[in-house]
Amino acid sequence: MTLQTSGGDRFIMCMKWGTKYGPEYVNRLYAMVRRHLRGPFRFVCLTDRSEGVRPEVECLPIPELKLPAGIPERGWTKLTSFEADLHGLRGTALFLDLDVVIVDDITPFFEAPGDFLIIHDWKRPWRVTGNSSVYRFELGTHAELLANFRANFESIRAQFRNEQAYLSDWLHARGKLQYWDGRWCASWKYHCLPLWPTSYWRDPFIPEGARILVFHGVMNPPDALAGRSNGNWRHARPAPWIADHWRE
Repeated sequence: MTLQTSGGDRFIMCMKWGTKYGPEYVNRLYAMVRRHLRGPFRFVCLTDRSEGVRPEVECLPIPELKLPAGIPERGWTKLTSFEADLHGLRGTALFLDLDVVIVDDITPFFEAPGDFLIIHDWKRPWRVTGNSSVYRFELGTHAELLANFRANFESIRAQFRNEQAYLSDWLHARGKLQYWDGRWCASWKYHCLPLWPTSYWRDPFIPEGARILVFHGVMNPPDALAGRSNGNWRHARPAPWIADHWRE
């Protein structure tokens, strides 16, 4: 059964600031969504640089975190997706990091029941912390999460390592935190790379049931294509099949 929203649209949302990721990441993410999401959707990129982004993408400004001058915002900026009024948008939003690779139908991410869904941390599954590379929520809800951060940022930044640890703790305490089916979001380095030493003769692969491959840490899709570890200790052979998915 399809999730009933608050009467608004279905949104795919991403965020791009600075120069780490070029417009090709947004354009390829849009193309992957278009190939793998059934039915209509709106694609929104919250960004400070819209140059080179394809016209199907709605580029909107990233809301300010409104922290005191001199406090670095990077690492916490995703929390602005929880603005009470995010550019007047209403509906269900699926937030995707720019460097994910979609390999199968993502329609079920809109159909799974729940108030807020996120990836359960792979490395330490005994914790409540989620990985915010892929999360879904109703736009305009959970605004108190952002308001609390703005009001208590010093203590929150001292207590939590990053935004995903904070938002997971906040939502868990209120009984709102739920996790995706564990097969749907696969970690590139934990699930797609063969174990050492077989990684020297075995190629990376798509785990059974995976719909989205998540590139957290130092490796990203271009590294996967080329077989670069990019500073990670894990060895990886080239995965040319990434290009079949990560394309416009």
